[in-house]
Amino acid sequence: MTRWPARSWAWWGRRSLRLRLTAAAAFVTTVALAGAAVVLVAWLRTSLISGLDQTAWQRAQAVAEIVNSGNLHARLPSPGDRDIAAQVVDSKGTVRSSSPNLEGNRRVFTFAPSASDEPHARSVQHPPHSENGIWRAVAIRAGTPSAPMTVYAAVLTEDVDNSLAKLTRGLAIGVPMAVTALTSVAWLLTGRALRPVEMLRAQTAEITVSDLSRRLDVPPSADALGRLATTLNDLLARLEASTQKQRQFIADASHELRSPLSSLHTQLEVAARHPDSADWRSLGPVLVEDSERLSRLVDDLVRLARLDAHPRFRRRPVDLDEIVFAEVQRARQRTNLTIDQHTVSAARVDGDVDALTRVVRNLLDNAIRYATLRIDVNLGACDGTAQLVVSDDGLGIPGPDRQRVFDRFTRLDDARARDTGGSGLGLAIVRDIITVHRGTVHVEDNAPGARLVVRLPLTRL
Repeated sequence: MTRWPARSWAWWGRRSLRLRLTAAAAFVTTVALAGAAVVLVAWLRTSLISGLDQTAWQRAQAVAEIVNSGNLHARLPSPGDRDIAAQVVDSKGTVRSSSPNLEGNRRVFTFAPSASDEPHARSVQHPPHSENGIWRAVAIRAGTPSAPMTVYAAVLTEDVDNSLAKLTRGLAIGVPMAVTALTSVAWLLTGRALRPVEMLRAQTAEITVSDLSRRLDVPPSADALGRLATTLNDLLARLEASTQKQRQFIADASHELRSPLSSLHTQLEVAARHPDSADWRSLGPVLVEDSERLSRLVDDLVRLARLDAHPRFRRRPVDLDEIVFAEVQRARQRTNLTIDQHTVSAARVDGDVDALTRVVRNLLDNAIRYATLRIDVNLGACDGTAQLVVSDDGLGIPGPDRQRVFDRFTRLDDARARDTGGSGLGLAIVRDIITVHRGTVHVEDNAPGARLVVRLPLTRL
């Protein structure tokens, strides 16, 4: 089996769309022109034959008037056209009169006359006057009831057939020439129309992951290609932003992991080099604290990676108030701060228990990290929405930073972002989980402190 060279396949790949479009245009043009030619020839033939039938009918009526007037002679007056023939036949089939071009011939036409006033012509093959011709003949009644006669009149179709033959030959030559010309035009136009597409493709092929800042040239015309280029540029902008976000995330994660790992490594290395002087009783809690911090950070990173992968949560009706009570009880075991939950009421939402538990836990951890004396937890339902509010009495969050706190690895000023073991991922996880659950989360002023407000749709009964 013969295999085409790679260059041939590449050429075909570049030309295939243009060839397909041109072939489609040629096919449509051929079908349209051929169909139009057939319809034109058929319509002209019908029209011309109808004219011949009308001429024969008028000649037959003229002869019938002669018969009815009683002035019939053996030879009918010549109409001046040898392509028009006429015969008058009596009831016995005897030819009583003929036109000059049928004079001396026996009865040529034998069909019955028309019973209506409209011409009903018939095609008669090879009458005596034209061995190779076709006549369109009509017949009408004439004479008296006692001496009925039939008048036949016929017109030769030779001129019509010759004209149609010439037209058919002209169309047979002209249609392919027209198709060839239109195909050439289509080839040029498709090539010109696809040239901007090829330019866009070539520019897109030159863009790599390492340089997503490049953009495609938008054609000046506000057509589909211009909209395509604009859409591709928007896609590149989103890819660039996503890539930068991922790179920043990797850099921040590396930085956050380096700190506890370095601390652990340093302390263990010192203890290993000086085992006799190492105070393991005081060193052990520090190492455990650093390892716990590292464990929490890795756990948050894994959770964010899963959220970025758009997981399918196991949605079912969840009593959010039970989660709040359980997490408040857990938080009280880790802090001496006052946590007030008296305003927590029943609220049932559709969601994943583990994910919503993580939301409440992160909100409480954030409040514990920055509260001074007190944390207030509120949960209620109104207008089909469950609202969870976790407030602290710390220094609060400035207005310009209330959206930024939900970004990953975000720490604010020293007053609120002192190093207390937080990684800057807790609120980012809260936002991503709440967004997946079709809810919202935002920060309000608590005077003093901050209020983190979460809204989720209630379960539909």
